[in-house]
Amino acid sequence: MIEEIIIKVPSNIAEAYRRSTKEEQEQIQLKLALIMESNLLKNSKEAVQKFRTTMDKASQEAQANGLTLEILESILQDDK
Repeated sequence: MIEEIIIKVPSNIAEAYRRSTKEEQEQIQLKLALIMESNLLKNSKEAVQKFRTTMDKASQEAQANGLTLEILESILQDDK
């Protein structure tokens, strides 16, 4: 599905876009969509990696403070 959005750009960019042909505008739209999609995927991957790193650090800290698998299972069972 394709949706229309409005973005703010410098006036000279807007003018150049308006003066371009329909085909050029379509190419610009496609390139912009690809750039945005690439950035969103990159940000998503970075967020997942940051989450994994945070979870690894929390796990290491918990183990360093004496948390064992048995203690964790006991805590989880107590919550039920």
